[in-house]
Amino acid sequence: MTLDTQIAAFLQDVVNAMGLALTTSIEETPDATRINLHGDDGGVLIRRGAEGLQALQHLAVTTFRKQLGEDKRIVVDCMDYRKDKDAELRQMARFSAEKARTAGVLQEIGPLNPYERRIVHLTIAEDPTVTSESIGDAFMKTVIISSRK
Repeated sequence: MTLDTQIAAFLQDVVNAMGLALTTSIEETPDATRINLHGDDGGVLIRRGAEGLQALQHLAVTTFRKQLGEDKRIVVDCMDYRKDKDAELRQMARFSAEKARTAGVLQEIGPLNPYERRIVHLTIAEDPTVTSESIGDAFMKTVIISSRK
């Protein structure tokens, strides 16, 4: 059984224990392995800012941290909630980069968790005319986007 299959089975066991009618599927992306949850009870995980989904993500990463190592990333998604949010975040980063470049004014996005900050930094890294940095000393930080001089 591959690590991805083990993680998907673990998550399936957790949602079953929660009494939720959800099924897991595995999707390989360039950035990470995505474990998708689908079913009638998906709303339970994505309500209130997707706190339940965040908790499942944390549980999976913490449980399999040693096997994942530094290179492998796992993303837990439910009914494409994260996929849609990721696309929204990329669009916001591109818009902020454009504003920083044309107006020459620093742009702030946040506060963001580490996963969200990574998406913003990777999106900004695609544009050689702007740069980004995280500021703050807590789990949630703000990303500052500025024009390269």
